Amino acid sequence: MRRPARHARLMWLFLANSLSAQLEYRANFVGSVLASFGEVAVGLLGLVLFFGASDRLGGWTFPQAALVLGFFMLAESFISVLLQPNLNRIAEQVRLGTMDFNLLKPVDAQFLVSTRQVNVFRLSDAVVGLLVIGWAAPRLPDLTWGGALLAALLFASALVMVYSVWFMLSTTAFWFVKVQNVTELFNGVFSAGRFPAAAFPAWVRTALTFVVPVAFVTTVPAEAALGRLDAGLALWSPVVALALLAASRLFWTFALRSYTSASS
Repeated sequence: MRRPARHARLMWLFLANSLSAQLEYRANFVGSVLASFGEVAVGLLGLVLFFGASDRLGGWTFPQAALVLGFFMLAESFISVLLQPNLNRIAEQVRLGTMDFNLLKPVDAQFLVSTRQVNVFRLSDAVVGLLVIGWAAPRLPDLTWGGALLAALLFASALVMVYSVWFMLSTTAFWFVKVQNVTELFNGVFSAGRFPAAAFPAWVRTALTFVVPVAFVTTVPAEAALGRLDAGLALWSPVVALALLAASRLFWTFALRSYTSASS
């Protein structure tokens, strides 16, 4: 019980330090809010263009597709608030040798490199995502409280998947210093999550589900909320999340063996 409590206290300190530092540049908050609304505007514009020619998009109505967009914005917030500020710095820390400062502290190094920086301003993405979901929910007669709870659980599993994949890509910096292009490629593929997976051809749906787990992040929680999710996917989502998290841990410990530190 001590370790989770200790990590929770550290997370609170990291959040407080990041907030105090970022409040010095309050204009960034306005920029982050505008960026969030711009992001959702792009997604809504795409949906409007699709629904301008038809009242269905791969079998999804406009409010149902908006629900997917809302989950996408919540996931974007998770990426912008935690993953990008922290995991994109691993390559720099390896190159400069400052990874030593994480490895020598009496706290798990993977926890430190994953949570040290918090981009508080990009929480606006989550607020916008919740607003989109709040608009769509009353227009979805199939939405139930049980479905909403299952959707929340599956979305949490999906965030674990996103973290694990991004972390493993960033960990390759122990061998390849410039890995930003790889994570940017992942981010580009992830943008397909703005739309329901059913809107894409069959081979793309397969890739977005089993190769890059984009569908698990946005479409699967939305289907769970609407009561139309296949039971197999509901069971596989947490299993895949735990498997990827374990794989990221094993890959991290393996990568550390290749790190020679700044003093070597």
